[in-house]
Amino acid sequence: MQQYAGLIMSIAFIGIFYFLLIRPQQKRDKELKEMRANLKVGDEVVTIGGLVGKIFNVTEDMVTVEVGGDKTRLHVEKWAIGKMKNK
Repeated sequence: MQQYAGLIMSIAFIGIFYFLLIRPQQKRDKELKEMRANLKVGDEVVTIGGLVGKIFNVTEDMVTVEVGGDKTRLHVEKWAIGKMKNK
């Protein structure tokens, strides 16, 4: 039994590492992908660069975002959307 103690401890550390670090990160990535896939016109979003605006148009991989009081339209790739403003 003494010879298996090191193996059991290694497996335990791998399990703890998985449930505390890897699994939560995978869950956040999945939620972010779903949010980006479900973007629609009128949603308020924040880009990873910090720009806040309202979605004007959505295509397969690009989003047009209106920002500012003069309604400037910026074309942003979907991966650059960091979060929904109202959620």
